[in-house]
Amino acid sequence: MHRLKSVLAAIALAPTVLALLPAASTTAATAATAAAGPAVPFGSHTFPYTAGTLRPSGAQSAVDQQVIDKYNAWKAAFLKQNCGNGWYEVRSPDADHPYVAEGQGYGLVITALMAGADPGARTAFDGLLTFVLAHPSVNNPDLLAAEQDASCRSVNGSDSATDGDLDVAYGLLLADRQWGSTGTYDYKKLAVKRINAIKASEINPSTHLTLLGDWSGSGDPLHYVTRSSDWMVDHFRAFRSATGDAAWDTVRSAHQNLITSQQSTYAASTGLLADFVVNTNSTPKPAPGEVLESPHDGDYGWNACRDPWRIGADAVTSGDAASLASARRLNSWIRSKTGGNPDRVVTGYRLNGSAFDSGTDMAFTAPFVVTATTDPGSQAWLDALWNKLVATPIDPSLYYGGSVQLQSMIVASGNYWRP
Repeated sequence: MHRLKSVLAAIALAPTVLALLPAASTTAATAATAAAGPAVPFGSHTFPYTAGTLRPSGAQSAVDQQVIDKYNAWKAAFLKQNCGNGWYEVRSPDADHPYVAEGQGYGLVITALMAGADPGARTAFDGLLTFVLAHPSVNNPDLLAAEQDASCRSVNGSDSATDGDLDVAYGLLLADRQWGSTGTYDYKKLAVKRINAIKASEINPSTHLTLLGDWSGSGDPLHYVTRSSDWMVDHFRAFRSATGDAAWDTVRSAHQNLITSQQSTYAASTGLLADFVVNTNSTPKPAPGEVLESPHDGDYGWNACRDPWRIGADAVTSGDAASLASARRLNSWIRSKTGGNPDRVVTGYRLNGSAFDSGTDMAFTAPFVVTATTDPGSQAWLDALWNKLVATPIDPSLYYGGSVQLQSMIVASGNYWRP
């Protein structure tokens, strides 16, 4: 789901011994330290990235502060308490509805990652979680209804959007590691429930690829259509660790294979992915024109623009060869295409690299800062991108671009981690 979602779709250093503990012991250990603050406070850089990963130039403390400043602006613009009931909500003024599942997922991940920098992070996280739990999907109550109106009521079918649920589950796993699961909410239990619901209702059982939502089941014409921005490989790794379910290895491999094959077959010179891929049960290919949202469903548009961030996040945290190759492919192309000038990133490309639009937006520019970190020869390009992101204020009317901008900065600054 993106900011123009159609009616059909809808982050005091913790003891390093924690990283060596088995999952059950880790949960207990984090619970024991919860009263003293988050186990992985922002800026602690507890989890090292893949060897060779770049960071923006300058003192790490200064880079971290730039992220904190951007977070504070994002929070002021979009994290609200408009609905009562003790709820927090991420407001999305540029989406089809005031509140969308994607936004609540972003909010949970962001507040968990920023704990330590923000004393109110857990309060906000729990408020967001309360909102999420109060808005179940009509198809699977352990998933989130994708859209809510100005009165905070679920609308437009009250079914789910896969990207929102993936981030909600990931955010819950981050929260379990940060604060333990013995407080108001058992984060780990809720995470596992949601992960299992995603598997049951948002993963195609034959292709092992993400569905568009819990509404696109076996009888739906879009059952064999998948959205590239939902291919969150690092999330699938975390789900495997949290549940012990080997099915998530199969899901992860299926998506990595699809990313590699789509890049090689349809975008050999660019590495770009389409917003939507069809025929996943036979010969997967970019959507031929409008399938769900626009005539550019088969191009690199308002969904796929997040792919460099998502692919790059797995590359730097896992060191996986396939993710690194895919990320570097994207980085090489955009660096050449723009001549190293971030101002030249525009809002839409065909898979051959030609632009079909001339606008600019952080949703398109910011994700490339993550892929830039994967290439040891791209320090100047990374710094140019970073400086662009730092200098670009959060626009209170553009939730989508601002949210992607902040999360791309969290990853590029070395403050992202996989629970």
